[in-house]
Amino acid sequence: MIRLPPYAPGMRIGLFGGSFNPPHEGHRLVALTALRRAGLDALWVMVTPGNPLKDPAQLPSSAERFARAKTFFRHPRIRVTDFETPLRVRYSWQTVEFLLRRAPGVKFVWVMGADNLAGFHRWRRWRDIAKALPILVVDRPGSTHGAAFGGVAGWFSRARLPEARAATLCNRRPPALVLLHGPRSPLSSTQLRRRDRSADHAS
Repeated sequence: MIRLPPYAPGMRIGLFGGSFNPPHEGHRLVALTALRRAGLDALWVMVTPGNPLKDPAQLPSSAERFARAKTFFRHPRIRVTDFETPLRVRYSWQTVEFLLRRAPGVKFVWVMGADNLAGFHRWRRWRDIAKALPILVVDRPGSTHGAAFGGVAGWFSRARLPEARAATLCNRRPPALVLLHGPRSPLSSTQLRRRDRSADHAS
């Protein structure tokens, strides 16, 4: 049986997925900004089995990444889950379909960093995700211009809402998107992995 974090009809829950290899302050900023600005009751950090767009060869097990994320994200309204692994899904659209069936009445919103929005058009069935859930995008260093004006921005042009309406996003009929600006962390998982490898080589 697939176990999910606590939920109830009417709850406003953000879905923040990723490999989190490793989790870092940039992830924390996205999570906390989404919680605060969108008025979420909870945010689920979904540790994925892997990213189909990336090489899985060097990816630690989902159990290891789940354990690290649970230690890293300590907040009363953040729940870390790896339900996608026993669910055996590969793509986010499958996760969205499952959750909408499993938790009817919950007001889910998809949460991502602006760096992911820039490549959103490469996701399998990304339009189905956008038509199923409102999307909250949090600015990331180096991605502001691309998130606001490139990639899939044209598709979202009529669905994009001003930042001041972020708290209404969960009640919006998709497609609906808000791009939030605020404090940003320059850290990325790729940079941290490179730093760790350099330290290993130097020791």
